[in-house]
Amino acid sequence: MPVVNRIADYADEMKTWRRHLHQIPELALDLPKTAAFVAERLREIGVDELHEGIATSGMVAIINGEGEGPTIGLRADMDALPIPEETGAEYASAHAGNMHACGHDGHTTMLLGAAKYLAETRNFRGRVALIFQPAEEAIGGARIMVEEGIMERFDIGEVYALHNAPGLPVGQFLTTPGALMAAVDTFHIHIQGKGGHGAMPHETRDPVMAACGIAQAIQTIVSRNHHTLEDLVVSVTQIHTGTVDNVIPDTAYINGTVRTFNPQVQKMVMQRMQEIVAGQAASYGVEAELEYEVGYPATVNDAEKAGFAVEVAREISGTDNVEPDGGREMGAEDFSYMLQARPGAYLFLGQGESAGLHHPKYDFNDEIAPIGASFFARLVERAQPLS
Repeated sequence: MPVVNRIADYADEMKTWRRHLHQIPELALDLPKTAAFVAERLREIGVDELHEGIATSGMVAIINGEGEGPTIGLRADMDALPIPEETGAEYASAHAGNMHACGHDGHTTMLLGAAKYLAETRNFRGRVALIFQPAEEAIGGARIMVEEGIMERFDIGEVYALHNAPGLPVGQFLTTPGALMAAVDTFHIHIQGKGGHGAMPHETRDPVMAACGIAQAIQTIVSRNHHTLEDLVVSVTQIHTGTVDNVIPDTAYINGTVRTFNPQVQKMVMQRMQEIVAGQAASYGVEAELEYEVGYPATVNDAEKAGFAVEVAREISGTDNVEPDGGREMGAEDFSYMLQARPGAYLFLGQGESAGLHHPKYDFNDEIAPIGASFFARLVERAQPLS
């Protein structure tokens, strides 16, 4: 079964929705224009219930099927990124400095398209809970929605989500049973030395050299402290210090990211980083403080639900266009919190060759919106059939 015919009929309308959302990118939890637009479309569609103001600007819409049954959750993220847009599109961002550089405008559109179809047909039993989530890119809106009790409040039994994938052929689905994406942590290292004249380093305690030493030593965590078969990334992404060529500064700052799957590996990294920062600080005669922020957990698909989602994806795109065991990657996703709360699956949907995610020239491919909407719709109909 290819794209649902009725959903294919919505293609132009979905494109209009998506391009409007693309023009009004908003950040984190503060999505007033985006949320208002989504809520207006849901009311027009005719959902049975609309619960707004969850996690500030998130919402859950309920569509009732025919007869009693469980509730299945479908999630789309709505927030954008603080990146100046360089697409040159006629529908480019009207909010300077912000853009939909990760395709959340497209994810929202796909779920709206599925909602329109499901509200029209009601060819399922039980209920579907449409979860429109803020703050995936920062803060963790999924965590907040879970903490505010959406799973219990709406009796959600299982939950699913899609993400577009540049570079994957148009309409191709990819997922994997078990761990799909990594846990993500952030570290900050603040170094306090003693500055002075660049020509008289012997009178200083140089934080620049300490920063270089710490940054290099941190890399030994990957090369010498963990088992090579356990995935681990430790990346220093920022070093800030100094202002002019002839002054040794007082302070330096190091920032970076850690990606893991195994909690024991994560614990080891935290311990070794503390030891390295303390040891390097002592060797350079400076003071250094480590702030280690534990972020999103690993995104782990329920194997049975992932297998079911693969079956549905094959109905939409064909067996050869679905990769059921595509391995795992070191990116991160706050849908992990929803998968900790309920079994479900997260899948990637190819959008063809384009600029990469989080790139100023990225744009969602409107061609795949009916494919994603069809996947969501058939997922509900297959999971909760009338007969």
